[in-house]
Amino acid sequence: MRVLRVKHQRYITAFLSSTIILLLLCFQNSLLVFNYGSYGFLSESSPCACHICVADRGNSNWFSERYDPNVPILLNSNNSVLSANVSRWWKELQSNAGNYTKVMDQLFSLFPDEEHYSDTGPDRCRTCAVVGNSGNLLGSNYGPLIDFHDFIIRMNKGQTEGYEKDVGSKTTHRIVYPESAMDLDNSTHLVLLPFKILDIQWLISAFTTRHITQTYVQVPSTIKANKDKVMILHPEFIRYVYDNWAERHGRYPSTGFLTLIFALHICDEVNVFGFGATSDGIWHHYFDKTLTSYEIGVHAGKFENETLNRLQQENKILIHMGWT
Repeated sequence: MRVLRVKHQRYITAFLSSTIILLLLCFQNSLLVFNYGSYGFLSESSPCACHICVADRGNSNWFSERYDPNVPILLNSNNSVLSANVSRWWKELQSNAGNYTKVMDQLFSLFPDEEHYSDTGPDRCRTCAVVGNSGNLLGSNYGPLIDFHDFIIRMNKGQTEGYEKDVGSKTTHRIVYPESAMDLDNSTHLVLLPFKILDIQWLISAFTTRHITQTYVQVPSTIKANKDKVMILHPEFIRYVYDNWAERHGRYPSTGFLTLIFALHICDEVNVFGFGATSDGIWHHYFDKTLTSYEIGVHAGKFENETLNRLQQENKILIHMGWT
């Protein structure tokens, strides 16, 4: 009887142990599925080697409805012919549209005419910092974190000298238009944001004849930059951001918003710095105290800000708000 009792107890122990192990395995699998949906754990079909892949459209219907991986991002001779809808919309943004075809011929004889950032794949993990110009960067000590990224994308006249501790010292890409242009070092890509044909004409002039000194304000006749690292955002990309992401709010998207969506297309992981107000609700640049507001002007700042927050909710970007 004692032998039978011992065997019975062993059977019960073995059964309970097996049940516990099975439950733990089920729980673990459920946890992994939860983590993949919430935090971007890699799957077999992951489009990149990062933990969170921006281009993964399978984990967000909201993102998938807006993100078009086939939109042309940068101009080159193979994609420079504009559709009628894009051409009409883009020309409506400008008061004096020049000869687009002639300008394109000049452009690609001077600057690199090639595809960029077509190396996406499951083995790549390109981390990017999109650095805005908000005063919330002051006192943040984000400098080392920003500089740690593969790409550091800045915009307009956001300077680094004197602010390295908070904004970093490196820049791989700077998004500008003629009215916001500044000199760059030889390693930085100048990415022109053309709101009008005159912007592209200015770019050509700045590296050749230097005869364009006025748009709607005075602009520099030349700029220090590496000619072989010049890029031009495609007008169709600007229209795509306006249609899909700004949902046609405002007249056209802001530079910061266009820069962010640009990053979603060339990066695998996107961290955002220097967007929004300070903790006390003040909107100003970290480098000059000039007050700004997202609620006035031609841009739909409030809607863009809501979209920015939604991108974070969908685990597509991570917003670093600063310390002030």
